[in-house]
Order: sequence, then C-alpha cells, then structure tokens
Amino acid sequence: MSDLDWSWLDTPVGQVSVGCSVAGVAQVRFGPPAGGRSPARDLAPGDLPLQARLQLSEYFCGQRRDFDLPLDWSVTSGAQRRVLEVLADSVGYGQTTSYGQLASRAGLVADGDVVPARAVGKIMGSNPIPVIVPCHRVLASGGLGGYSGGAGLEVKRWLLILEGSLPPTLDWQPAASLRQTTG
Repeated sequence: MSDLDWSWLDTPVGQVSVGCSVAGVAQVRFGPPAGGRSPARDLAPGDLPLQARLQLSEYFCGQRRDFDLPLDWSVTSGAQRRVLEVLADSVGYGQTTSYGQLASRAGLVADGDVVPARAVGKIMGSNPIPVIVPCHRVLASGGLGGYSGGAGLEVKRWLLILEGSLPPTLDWQPAASLRQTTG
C-alpha cells in the first residue's frame, strides 16, 4: 500500500487515527498513526483524512449514524474482504449480528476443523477499518465476544452503548465534544 495521509482525534475511548490513500479510507487505528508517522503533506479542509476525522468525530458525539466515505479495500482479499463488505453493507447503526450469522450471510463454509464463526472472529480481529466497518457490532452467541481495538472489550461495550445496542452502565459518559488534532 502506498503512503497514507493521516489525521487523528481524541475520543472517549482514546486517540483514534485514520489513514487514507488516494482510493479511500485504508486504516482506522486506536492510538497514534502507524509507526508514529506525521502527516505526509499539508491537508486542506476538503481532503479525505479531514473528512474522515470529521465524520468520526460526529459519530463519537452521537451525531452520525452512517459514514459517507470511500473505502480502500486493497489490503483485504478473499474471505476477509467478502465478510467485511457484507458486514459494512448489512449491519447498521444500533444493530448487531453474531459471528455465525455473519459467516452465513457471507457464504462461509467449514474448512477442515475451522468453523465459519471462528473464521469470522479472526477476520473481525484483522479488520483494518474498525468503527467505519463496524466489527464491534458482531457478537458471540453467548455474549460480547472479543474486540482488539483500543482497550478491548471496554471499547466494544462503549461503542455498543453509544449506538443503543446495550443499556448504559452507571459510569458511561457520552462525548460532549472531541478535541481534534490535525495530522
């Protein structure tokens, strides 16, 4: 993948960075940009990294339910790409699905001793565009399942509470406004 232009913001779940190629959003990371990289160039107000940061900020403040951004799927292929595309297209804000249901929708079948739901779990853990491609909305049949973003399950829980999929805990706080750092 070519160099990415980065932007980032501070959210209630920590710093979130977004890397964009000429094709679209290629990475969303919890924490600083990959390799601690600084911006590849000066960004203008209409540039995709700034648009992505604005939309992420609106999402974390509860003001956006859908992202309107081009996605760069070039780092995905095969089953991973198919599952992530099905997820992005079929599980909306406030909705959840199970690993098994998503596997079925994506047409995955057992491969040896690897059951489709387990394969989907691995794919969710390798999602290069979390939040925008909402892997946090995929749950285990008996609970939340796992989450590899930020502080793990607490981030998943926070996102699901934000979207109304889970009731808020006593200490849950929505984001009033977010500090945006240009990168």
